Amino acid sequence: MGRRRTVDREQLLDAAEAIIEASGAAGLTIDAVAKAVGITKGGVQYCFGNKDALIDALFERWGAAYDRIFAEVAAGSTDPLDAVRAHVAATRRTDEVSAKSASLLAALAQTPEHLASTRQWYRQRIAGLDVSTPGGRRARLAFLATEGAFMLRFFGFMDIGQAEWDAIFDDMQTLL
Repeated sequence: MGRRRTVDREQLLDAAEAIIEASGAAGLTIDAVAKAVGITKGGVQYCFGNKDALIDALFERWGAAYDRIFAEVAAGSTDPLDAVRAHVAATRRTDEVSAKSASLLAALAQTPEHLASTRQWYRQRIAGLDVSTPGGRRARLAFLATEGAFMLRFFGFMDIGQAEWDAIFDDMQTLL
C-alpha cells in the first residue's frame, strides 16, 4: 500500500500567494514556500516539480477565478463586444486575485515563455472586434482603459481606492 499524500497543494499555493504579497515575485522560491508551510523543499517539489510549475499553477488558479466571472458575465455570447464587456466586469470584480497576480506578472513580463502566452491571451481578448465601427473602437478603448487602470492600481503606480475604482469601471461600462 502506498504512502498517503500529506502535502496539500492548495495550502502550498496559499503560501506562495502570501509570499508574493509580502515580498514580491523575487521572494517566491521553493525554499520559501517550504519554510512557510513547515515542510521540506522536496515536499514542494513533489507537488510542483520546480518553480516554473509552481508559477504555472498560480496562474492557472488566478485564471480560473477570472474565467468563472468572465463566463458568468459573457453568458455564452460569442460577440467580441460582449467579450470586452465581460473582461471589464471580470477585472472589476477580481481585484483581490488581480493584486496577487500583478506582482508576479510584472516580474515575469520579460520571461520569454510567459511573455508569449500573456501576449496571446491579451490578443485573444480583443480578437474579432470590428474597429472600423464606433462600437468596436469604444470596446477597444474600454479594454485598454481596463488594463491601464489595473496596472496603475496593482503595480502601485497610483493609489486608487475602491470608490474611485468603482467609478472608473462605471465609466467604462457606460462607454461600452
